[in-house]
Amino acid sequence: MRYHVLAVDFDGTLADSGRVAASTSEALIRCLATGRHLVMVTGRELPDLLAAFPQIDLFEWVVAENGGVLYHPSTKEERLITEPPSEKLIDALQRRGVAPLSVGRSIAATWRPHETVVLETIRDLGLDLQIIFNKGAVMVLPAGVNKAFGFAAALKEMGISAHNAVGIGDAENDLAFLRKCELSAAVRNALPAVKEAVDLVTNRDHGSGVAELIDMVVADDLCSFDGDLKRHYLPLGTMGDEEILLPSYGSNVLICGTSGSGKSTVARRFVEAIMEQSYQFCLIDPEGDYEAFDGAVVLGGPKGVPQVEEVLHLLENPDANAVVCLTGMSIPDRPPFFLKLMSQLLEMRNHTGHPHWLILDEAHHLMPAEWLPPAGLIPERLHNTLLITVQPNLLAEGILERVHTVIAMGPDANQTLDGFAIAAKSTPPAVETINLEPGELLLWMREKGSPPVKVRAYPSKMECQRHHRKYAEGELSADRSFYFHGPEEKLNLRAQNLISFLQLADGVDDATWEHHLRRGDYARWFRESIKDNTLAATAERIADLPNVSARDSRQLIRTAVEQDYTLPASLPLPVPGAS
Repeated sequence: MRYHVLAVDFDGTLADSGRVAASTSEALIRCLATGRHLVMVTGRELPDLLAAFPQIDLFEWVVAENGGVLYHPSTKEERLITEPPSEKLIDALQRRGVAPLSVGRSIAATWRPHETVVLETIRDLGLDLQIIFNKGAVMVLPAGVNKAFGFAAALKEMGISAHNAVGIGDAENDLAFLRKCELSAAVRNALPAVKEAVDLVTNRDHGSGVAELIDMVVADDLCSFDGDLKRHYLPLGTMGDEEILLPSYGSNVLICGTSGSGKSTVARRFVEAIMEQSYQFCLIDPEGDYEAFDGAVVLGGPKGVPQVEEVLHLLENPDANAVVCLTGMSIPDRPPFFLKLMSQLLEMRNHTGHPHWLILDEAHHLMPAEWLPPAGLIPERLHNTLLITVQPNLLAEGILERVHTVIAMGPDANQTLDGFAIAAKSTPPAVETINLEPGELLLWMREKGSPPVKVRAYPSKMECQRHHRKYAEGELSADRSFYFHGPEEKLNLRAQNLISFLQLADGVDDATWEHHLRRGDYARWFRESIKDNTLAATAERIADLPNVSARDSRQLIRTAVEQDYTLPASLPLPVPGAS
């Protein structure tokens, strides 16, 4: 279920002339019967609202006074979440004859045409207040307090993300909270500006329009409107002049390719897109590749074993993201841990809608081909799962069958798609061989029945930061370091990162430098160990230049490295005989 919360304005939306029809209340009850939550977001003061709408207990939370007050009907708790009205302002407005003037716990309200006097008074007193209009009403609140502010506070109490909310209103003061919802709606009688700003407009007005929306939510969770929500989609790359976007909800995505093919860069960019849209993710990291991932809390690691309870506790906050690192856990212990965690995460998602994305790096470690999950663990309608693996045939058939979109990387991308289709017991795509350049991927959106297409992937922003830390200054393992041996294998100079590589490059003789350049050793190291396909392609082009001197090719390689990696202003001199 995508939409767990229905947020409703009162006057002009739920109510017509202050009254809520019995049929509208019945629709609210139908919504509650599906396990969804109701939140009222109104400009009214609470006593007035309670007198007008005795069925307030249908709502889990009420945001009153245009965002300044929270009310919990089941406990009768009333909470002021901002500052009370300024006494100086109230006195000044009364002296200037502003009437009627209503004063609530957080709000002061009057009617047009008093807005000019109110604004002048606020200015004269030097107060940090704002005016919000609601058709003819003029409301004064502390700066930053509006319906979106109060709605966010209610969602926080519920532990639910705005990405799992649909809202409906009618007036200009509703726009703030409607923009916060994943999908926004307006009743037919709404102001024209509101209708233009929302995702859908009901055919009926007032409470009948709310009931109409509820019936659509109950019928198919508003799936028919998913295509209208492209502002939430995740940008993957470009195909010519067209930007390629992937749906933010509903799809299961598989990224596959051999080491050095660029799949980790695409995966990181995918996760960045999830974060940029403020969706919550939980990433299972068997090999510690995401330990320095910005914007997420890392649980576990080489020196600690993650606990299911701490992962769930962290993710109760929909604004938090989790990287669950399994490097401190023995390989045989990982699948049982994953089974337990996966079942709990899916249960949490059933109740709250988040985590919005489950990301399984090296997914074949967690769900290998021979894996037989317990019955019911993987729901038939699994969604929003990103799987990253080397070869699709290493994954369990049960998960492959649920993949909607396949991203294949590397020179064997066409064969990878065929291998996926065979492993998933589906028909391979009928397509001619597509050759990929560095930075390109093969995208097959199989649920649409469309053929695979070549896409130039967007680069990962965090990948560049990771490159700077790990590859420019860190120490690669011995088997991933570069070694200058020379044409006669007389040297054994080890470069454990890009700094030491450039340092040694300046010190080796021309024959040694050119020996490795012409053999493609630099390009191979950049691609396989540094994991930078762009830098590798540049090194290949430099190696193919005719009549280039050793001195010039050194400078060209250095320039290529320094374009994407921030290096110290001066590098230390090489140590003769270092190994």
